[in-house]
Amino acid sequence: MRSSFEMAQIIRDYGDDFVQNNRVLKHHQRVLNALKICRTAALGGHVERCSNETCAHERIAYNSCRNRHCPKCQNTNKERWVLARKEDLLDCTYFHVVFTIPQELNSFCLKYPKELHNILFQASKETLFAFGNDKKHLGAQMGAISVLHTWGQNLSIHPHVHLIVPGGGFTPENNWKTTASNGNFLFPIRAMANVYRAKFMEKFMLFLHENKTPITLDLRRKLYDKNWVIYAKQPFKNAEGVVEYLGRYSHKIAISNHRLISISDRKVSFSYKDYKHGSVTKTMTLEAEEFLRRFCLHILPPKFVKMRHYGFLSSRLKQRLKIEQMKQGVLPSHPTQQKEKMDYKEITKNRLGFDLERCPCCKIGTMKIVLRFRPNTILVSMPNPPPNKNDDPIKLINNTL
Repeated sequence: MRSSFEMAQIIRDYGDDFVQNNRVLKHHQRVLNALKICRTAALGGHVERCSNETCAHERIAYNSCRNRHCPKCQNTNKERWVLARKEDLLDCTYFHVVFTIPQELNSFCLKYPKELHNILFQASKETLFAFGNDKKHLGAQMGAISVLHTWGQNLSIHPHVHLIVPGGGFTPENNWKTTASNGNFLFPIRAMANVYRAKFMEKFMLFLHENKTPITLDLRRKLYDKNWVIYAKQPFKNAEGVVEYLGRYSHKIAISNHRLISISDRKVSFSYKDYKHGSVTKTMTLEAEEFLRRFCLHILPPKFVKMRHYGFLSSRLKQRLKIEQMKQGVLPSHPTQQKEKMDYKEITKNRLGFDLERCPCCKIGTMKIVLRFRPNTILVSMPNPPPNKNDDPIKLINNTL
């Protein structure tokens, strides 16, 4: 169901004032502009016509911005990613763990987002693999998929990574070893939290030293004395459900359009879950400029990689994974020719249940592209469709909008 309100509307109505009244980073401005013009004439597009001559229904389809922060451009990307991850599944239990950063480090995350998020990735991975390599716990090389989120439900700063971890790994002899754990996670959570804190703080203090960035003694003591939080989710019993579940997180953005409740009087209201009080859904109202400021807190640095694959799930070790899949019978011993990647129309039809090529009017014909137009082109419908179906009933006026 299409949302009644969109991020693009907020940016169109209040974005100029927000940029004018605040020191907005250039790459944040570029993201906001991309979201504002997504699927509008500013990006160009094409005209489609129904192949059924008795219908000849026409519609205009504008191009997408394809920005990873855009709430309208993630569904197809997510489904394509989920399909690719399904090819990497093993016949084993999967675990879900979340590594968080204490709120005392939020100011550093705002000032040095790239560096602090990289430390979060590295410290969480090293913690997981340190326990995996320990023979007392597993004694094997593990694999993991890690996804970064930087927000809380109310758009506050809350950096954390979600890791999906197969329940096993490869021994030095290159044999698969399955974990013997029957609990909520592979390893003791409290012990992992202590190791994670030590690894994060070691990297964090080194970063501060190299950049000559001061830190107070009180803050340093507080960080070392604090119990760092690691959430262990219930393990997956069905491997097929693993990537479907992870798909909820892979291409998620700070706020989606369906959470927007109202936009009026320079205020934005949106829904959020209050996890501190039993995950009750509540409504928050912010000034439009404050809403945009919070949204910009979660715009990632340019080219920053927010999804990372480790161990035997990394691209350089895929061959080992494929061999184990054949041993487990989840991959044919003689794989057939590699399937061609589905385009967005096939993904929308097979995964989202909506056939973009089927005419929405007569439900019989197929929508065919009859005209492509450049960005900032004004389309004007002719008063009477031409008798010849090969003629274009839409007149193009090349003009800057």
